[in-house]
Amino acid sequence: MNKKYQVFVSSTYKDLIEERQEVMHALLELDCMPSGMELFPAADEDQWSLIKQVINDCDYYVVIIGGRYGSMGPEGISYTQMEYEYAISQNKPVIAFLHKDPNQLLVSKTEETEKGRKQLNEFRTLAQKKMCKFWTSPAELGSVVSRSLVNLIKTRPATGWVRADQIPDQAAAQEILKLNKKIEALEAIIENERTQAPAGTEDLAQGEDTFSFQYSYKTSDEFGMNEETYNKSISTTWNELFSFISPLLINEAPENHIKNALCQLIHSKEMERLRQIHLDAKNIGWLDIMDDFHTIKIQLRALGLIKKSEGKRSVDDTMTYWTLTPYGDTVMTRLRAQRRTLNKAKKKKDA
Repeated sequence: MNKKYQVFVSSTYKDLIEERQEVMHALLELDCMPSGMELFPAADEDQWSLIKQVINDCDYYVVIIGGRYGSMGPEGISYTQMEYEYAISQNKPVIAFLHKDPNQLLVSKTEETEKGRKQLNEFRTLAQKKMCKFWTSPAELGSVVSRSLVNLIKTRPATGWVRADQIPDQAAAQEILKLNKKIEALEAIIENERTQAPAGTEDLAQGEDTFSFQYSYKTSDEFGMNEETYNKSISTTWNELFSFISPLLINEAPENHIKNALCQLIHSKEMERLRQIHLDAKNIGWLDIMDDFHTIKIQLRALGLIKKSEGKRSVDDTMTYWTLTPYGDTVMTRLRAQRRTLNKAKKKKDA
C-alpha cells in the first residue's frame, strides 16, 4: 500500500511566508500532507487544543526558525515553542530548520525587543539539542527539508496514511489473521520436528540401548579354495549405528550404500577378532549383515531419524533412497560435531 505521511510545519507566520511556501512545495513533491498554523487564524486556548490534536495525528514535525520568536502563549513562551515542546513530549520525530545567521535578515523580520531576541536565542539553543539543519534562503530551505525528511522517513518510519479503498475489508483482515496463525502453527510444528523425537517413540530402543545383529563372512586359503561360511553376531548401540551412517544421508543415499556402510562398521570392529579366530585362513571377506539390515532400517525410521527420499529419478532407477529427517539432522549434529576440550576453551578464555 502507498503511504502518505502527514507533516506538521511550525513557524512564525508573517516573516516566513515565502519560506513556508517552499517547505510546503517540498513536502507535496514527497507526497506528504503538510499541516500547520495557517489552518488556525487565531492562537488561543481553544485553538491550542485543536493544534495539539493535529500534532497527535501527524507522523513528523518540523519547525522553521528565522528571526522572530512569535506570539506568546499563556505560559510565557511562544506558540511555536509550545508546539515544538509538545511534539517532543509526544515522541514525534522532529527536525528544526534554523536560519544560519539571523543578523543578516531584514529588520522587519527580526525581533524588536531585547527580551524577544533573548527568548529567540534560547529557543534556537533548545532546538539544536535535537536534530537540526541550517538554511540561508527560501530555496535552500526547501531543498534541505526535502533531503532531511527523506532520510528521517527511512530511519524512523512512521504509521502514515493510506486510502480507505486500499485497506483490507473485515473479511479479508480476518482471513489474513487466520492464515498468519496457521503459518505460526506450521512453523512451530516444523521446529518441534527438528528438535523433538516423534510422539510414541519413548518405548522404542534408541540412543545408548544395545542392539545385536547377525552378520556372515567367508574364509578361504591362499588360493581362494576351501571356502567356509560363518555366522556371528555383533553388539553395538543405536547411537553408534546412526552416527556411522547418518553423514551418507545428509542429501540422500540408496539403500545398498547404507548397507555397505554398516558392513564397513562391522569390518572396523570385528576384523581383528576374526583374524585371531581363523589363524590358518589366508582370506577373510564377504561380510554381510543379512536380514537384520531391515530391522535397523525400520527402527531408525520409527525413531523419526530417517525417511524415504521423494526425489525425482529416471524410470530405470528402481532403487530405494533414504535421507535424514529434520530431527535426524539434529541428532546427527549432536553425535558427530566436535566439541572443544576444556584446556582449549580455558586457553581461549584466558587469552
